[in-house]
Amino acid sequence: MEIIHETILELDLNKLANNFNYLKSKLNSDTKIIAVVKAYAYGHGDIVIANSLEKLGAHALWVADFEEGTRIRKSGVKIPIIIANSGTKSTQQIIENKLDIVIYNFELLHLYGKLDKEIRIHIKFNTGMNRYGFDPSVVDELIADLQRYPKLKIQSICSHLAASDNSTEDGFTNEQFHIFEKVSSSFSKGVNQFIDRHILNTSGVLRFPKREYEMVRLGIGLYGVNNDNNLHQVSTLKSVLSQVRAIKKGSKVGYDASFLAKEDMIIGIIPFGYADGLNRKLSVKNGVIIVQNIPCPIIGKISMDSCMINLKGITAKTGDEVVIFGEENTISSIANKLSTIPYEILSSLNRRIKRVYSC
Repeated sequence: MEIIHETILELDLNKLANNFNYLKSKLNSDTKIIAVVKAYAYGHGDIVIANSLEKLGAHALWVADFEEGTRIRKSGVKIPIIIANSGTKSTQQIIENKLDIVIYNFELLHLYGKLDKEIRIHIKFNTGMNRYGFDPSVVDELIADLQRYPKLKIQSICSHLAASDNSTEDGFTNEQFHIFEKVSSSFSKGVNQFIDRHILNTSGVLRFPKREYEMVRLGIGLYGVNNDNNLHQVSTLKSVLSQVRAIKKGSKVGYDASFLAKEDMIIGIIPFGYADGLNRKLSVKNGVIIVQNIPCPIIGKISMDSCMINLKGITAKTGDEVVIFGEENTISSIANKLSTIPYEILSSLNRRIKRVYSC
């Protein structure tokens, strides 16, 4: 396929498969995998990724809202698609597209229950993160209300770990497990059937394998962003030098004349800026772009649609390839420079960037 876009996000589906299978190898053979593809599959492009994960054997997909779920369902995906936050105005789309929903408060329970339609639901409990979820103290009231709505088909009980990747908070994480197991047991007894449970994310699978229960939710690890060396980053973000410019000592570069050349320089201009997802703080946080395997510092303030780099020591020309992130300048290393998390880097990537898949 001829590539006509200057900036592309290359996605290696073989690496996606290897990451999926590696994480699967950490689980019991009958543990079900829910693959998280919310936020445009963490910026990777949800349609191709969702269909690939279905073929790899994912039991279900997890998305943020009904729009994400509807788009993926209409692409041909057959496995369950779970909506984490269905909201109150999307009931018709949920039903028409056969989407599962997470029920985390009584308002949602009564809204969907009174529709008198068969809907697959997942009950979420708050075990300490204090975001979404029923508090364990209301489990008896919840069970009583569920009995009023026999067409709501309970598929699982879930919760969310707040710090599974942070060993200094393992005491808190273990307390979450304790609360989850206790409320899950009470709930299953109350509804008189065993209900599948899930609380582990990628870090949870790698650090707390005895808590996998019947299901797990795999997200960032599928895309290869984790400290485990067996997981490999799926994505490489590339662009080109759209102009190469010689400037004199004393010249200024970028908005606010923010960079002053201390010597004669060769600089490169790249058609990729903060509107595309290049965090503007990299202007002053030692951001680099890779050219000919050499890290080139970003100079001047990053613009909306472009940035400039120092090409010192490199013989480069217009049209040469550059790597914004990849194996040499990883998403995790960029996140560390920005004192943020890889999730933010990936989910900030503009959809105007062409996604190119290989396998």
